[in-house]
Amino acid sequence: MLKVRVLMDNHAQESLTAQWGLAVWIEYQGHKILLDTGSSGDFIQNADKMGIHLNEVEFGVLSHAHYDHGDGMEAFFEQNQQAKFYIRQGAEENYYDLKGQEPKYIGLKKGTLERFRDRIVYVEGDYQLFSGAYLIPHKTAGLAEKGRKVGMFCWRKEGWEPDSFAHEQSLVLETEKGLVIFNSCCHGGADCIIKEVMETWPEKPVYGLIGGFHLYRSKDREVEELAENIRRTGIRRICTGHCTGERGMEILKEKLGDQAVQMYAGMSFTL
Repeated sequence: MLKVRVLMDNHAQESLTAQWGLAVWIEYQGHKILLDTGSSGDFIQNADKMGIHLNEVEFGVLSHAHYDHGDGMEAFFEQNQQAKFYIRQGAEENYYDLKGQEPKYIGLKKGTLERFRDRIVYVEGDYQLFSGAYLIPHKTAGLAEKGRKVGMFCWRKEGWEPDSFAHEQSLVLETEKGLVIFNSCCHGGADCIIKEVMETWPEKPVYGLIGGFHLYRSKDREVEELAENIRRTGIRRICTGHCTGERGMEILKEKLGDQAVQMYAGMSFTL
């Protein structure tokens, strides 16, 4: 059984806090996983109101090293004394948004990776958390060009470098309905991520993709093209929110109908 409960999102049901960020509670095969921690510890208050005990989390997964997914880690570690957080090898504290007039730092709070090094596990390649649960990196060439296009860069000694999203990973779970993918921002492209998972497990169907799609800056035609690409994959369900944006969600619903579901804090479903 797979049970999903959204602890933080840009949208929230009444009585819960909404915030730019994402945090998701996952129960799977008797294990409890926390995917991301939002941009502050506010997801903890939402969890309390939802009757969720974060001290029961066994595995923490950081989808990528941006503040709106990892800056609640400190608050989580205060609540939970045993769970490790699994992060992609090479994740750093050097990510910026260059779309504005001045560079905007969007990485993890400086010092987080060093301060909590004993609670962090760096993973490489296709990594198995436990039976049926995997962490999958990007396998598509040329993603740095997507980073350049959306204005996301890394700061190196040599200067600015487009983000290739090598610090981004997908949590993939095997279910009776097929593979379920969790990717919190899909910077590499939701269609690209679905194809990467399909190529990793060519003999298994992909049922759904859950997470943000980073479309809030995209033009209508780009979202329409993405929706058509998603349709072609044959995936049966997408559940998206956070950085997808209002207009992006509107177009996805227009093109994909009931196949597309709006995510919000307080949301709960079972697969």
